[in-house]
Amino acid sequence: MAAAAAAARRLLSSRLQTTTTRLLHASTHALSLSLSPPSVISPDRISLHGLPFASDDAFSFSRLACSCRCFPGSSTGDFGGFIHPAAVVHPDAVIGQGVLIGPFCTVGPSARIGDACQLHGGSHVMGDTELGEGCVVQTGAILGADIPGQTIIGENNVIGHYAVVGVKCQDLKYKTLINPGCPSAPCQNSTKMREGGLEEEEEEEEEGKDQGGEVDITGGSGVDLMNLFSVPHQLQQGRWKREAAMVDPGKGKGKGKEKEKRRGREDCFNDKASSRLTLGTGEECFLHIGRNNEIREYCSIHRSSKSCDCTVIGDNNLIMGSCHVAHDCKIGSNNIFANNTLFAGHVVVEDSTHTAGAVVVHQFCHIGSYSFLGGGSVVAQDVPRYTMVSGDRAELRGLNLEGLRRNGISDQEVRSLRKAYQKVFMSSITNESSFEDRLAELEQEIELLESPAVSRMLESIRMSFDQGRRGICKFRSWSSS
Repeated sequence: MAAAAAAARRLLSSRLQTTTTRLLHASTHALSLSLSPPSVISPDRISLHGLPFASDDAFSFSRLACSCRCFPGSSTGDFGGFIHPAAVVHPDAVIGQGVLIGPFCTVGPSARIGDACQLHGGSHVMGDTELGEGCVVQTGAILGADIPGQTIIGENNVIGHYAVVGVKCQDLKYKTLINPGCPSAPCQNSTKMREGGLEEEEEEEEEGKDQGGEVDITGGSGVDLMNLFSVPHQLQQGRWKREAAMVDPGKGKGKGKEKEKRRGREDCFNDKASSRLTLGTGEECFLHIGRNNEIREYCSIHRSSKSCDCTVIGDNNLIMGSCHVAHDCKIGSNNIFANNTLFAGHVVVEDSTHTAGAVVVHQFCHIGSYSFLGGGSVVAQDVPRYTMVSGDRAELRGLNLEGLRRNGISDQEVRSLRKAYQKVFMSSITNESSFEDRLAELEQEIELLESPAVSRMLESIRMSFDQGRRGICKFRSWSSS
């Protein structure tokens, strides 16, 4: 055993050395091509997935990796781009001008990459995904998934390291079934596969055993195709039938009952497997991201859970590291979400909000414009516009005065908001009127309602009590403080 192990190690070491030598030779050859004038490159080297490329010295991306390929520009005079030889780009993918693709990237057949995008090493674009112009996808990021639906990412977005954007939601009601023959299409013959395919597999398995070998269920690709369908191991190998066949009713008392029990278990198991294989292939699910967003490292943004809905993120948002935006959320523009901000499903966030770190927002909550969520808050109800909340469970703590100042709200508007807030949320000890009465009184204040900000805040509060909404966060009045 020791001698065999030593021989295996020597063989592996030899193969690694040979592979390393070949890679270094290829890198040196590619570097010599990239540094040579465009006219020196022969025509047979000017086609990689049908893309025009240029050797423009203004781009140092190719110089960082010595094995980058460099190609002449297009006839229109536009600059080209670079694709690393270690990248895997499907020939059907649509790649714009000036796209830079680093080593070990993958681009799927339905992907569309806009002009001047950068895919750093180890990033992946999968499924029906559209990436707008000027986007930067950093190392390890994954965009899209091979499921029905679409991911659309606008222009000039930055996707951080190891971020996951546009993948299947975590709603257990959403089910998918991937067909290996067509990754983005539903499996139409799942019942036939159960009835015929598995039996054929058992026959092949038995035939393989007769020949003294194991059955290859990888399809020659090294990938276990059955695992793509999440079929339990017992069903893959036909173990239930073999175990039932091993029970001989003629040997010993009670063996016949055991056989019937196993057969019943087999029928039940096959029914469950059938239901698993014939489940809905998953509705189309969508994600739409606007422009100029910065989505930092380890963020996760999921598609919608229904074909009639869509996860939406607007423009100019900063989503810091490890944030989560769940299915069917609606995020506005100009928001700042600090690290570890977590939005559950169907949350609505309006414009110009700000969250501190480690904020958790309950599903179906609404976060109003210009609001602030304090660090560590657990928000279980709506946050009215212009307000500030904090705590577990989050309570109203006043107006977001600093946020109003930074966003250019006038002093007159701020004074009007102060008066309106005091009338509704800061009732005195002598004022025993209900919350509804105080809202009604504010609606009678014509002078205050002339302020657009006061009208919007009042509208935000009223809408939070509509049917299907969660009401507003609790607040402390003067009488209870």
